[in-house]
Amino acid sequence: MFLSIVIPLYNESESVIPLKEELDTALNHSLNAPWEVIFVDDGSTDDSLEKLQQIAEADPNHVTVISLRRNFGQTAAIAAGVDHAQGDVIVLMDADLQNDPADIPLLVEKIEQGFDVVSGWRVNRQDNFWLRTLPSRLANWLISLVTGVPLHDYGCTLKAYRREVITGFHLYGEMHRFIPAYASSVGAKIIEVPVNHHPRKYGKTKYGLDRTLKVILDLLTVKFLMSYAQKPIYIFGGTGIIMIGLSVITVIVLVIRRLTIGEHLIRSPLLLLSVMLFIMGFQAILMGLLAELLTRTYHESQQKPIYTIRNIIRGKKG
Repeated sequence: MFLSIVIPLYNESESVIPLKEELDTALNHSLNAPWEVIFVDDGSTDDSLEKLQQIAEADPNHVTVISLRRNFGQTAAIAAGVDHAQGDVIVLMDADLQNDPADIPLLVEKIEQGFDVVSGWRVNRQDNFWLRTLPSRLANWLISLVTGVPLHDYGCTLKAYRREVITGFHLYGEMHRFIPAYASSVGAKIIEVPVNHHPRKYGKTKYGLDRTLKVILDLLTVKFLMSYAQKPIYIFGGTGIIMIGLSVITVIVLVIRRLTIGEHLIRSPLLLLSVMLFIMGFQAILMGLLAELLTRTYHESQQKPIYTIRNIIRGKKG
């Protein structure tokens, strides 16, 4: 089994050399498998890239450095690293020394036991409680509720994946935190294990409270893709039928009011509401039909199956 460790980073100049030393200690002494580490410099403005070049020159057998032209974001950096990884198992981790490379052998061991995704859980998180830990807990609860994949720590980058799982879909926007949910949608076996978490030694965090809003918006996209990507008519058509139903009920109320209290239909604002609901409902159904056509075009043009196979078992032929 060949292991690839993908590490995206942005302005982590003081951390990269100590991180490489910790990786050497953890992997050379505790891991009985060949490995590589792929550093993805996401457009750093400090001297991170220069130090990464020194690391690559000192250890060309294990280190690959990918330098992006500008800062594309963590998801894009992870995608670049995964695209260039050669390992059967791919581990993601941060470069700020808060993740512990000593936990990597544990993640790999769980993969060898048959799991497809091993997610790190920072049980004793060493971050500011009000600005980082509490919003993260709320986000984890919400993501688990919406996706149906119960994890305590979606935000922990330290995770291990079988190659066929993490390369089975494309990442966009800020979707890297939802990789376990995507993997679950194609039948991946997921386990969560406690991992170490250290206080940040150098630099400052790149995330703030505005990240919570992004998580909520991304979560809506993930829920739609997981539940309705194959049959978009269910959500668009269902919404349209509800609106048309409400339109019909409004008309019935108008007729009753006309017969009982003599209210003129034209003068009632309910008539305008009924018309708007009917038009919006009809448009929603049409959008669902268009989405169905796009879904079929997507699968058929790329010859993309609507299923995923774990393995094929054949008995011995007599």
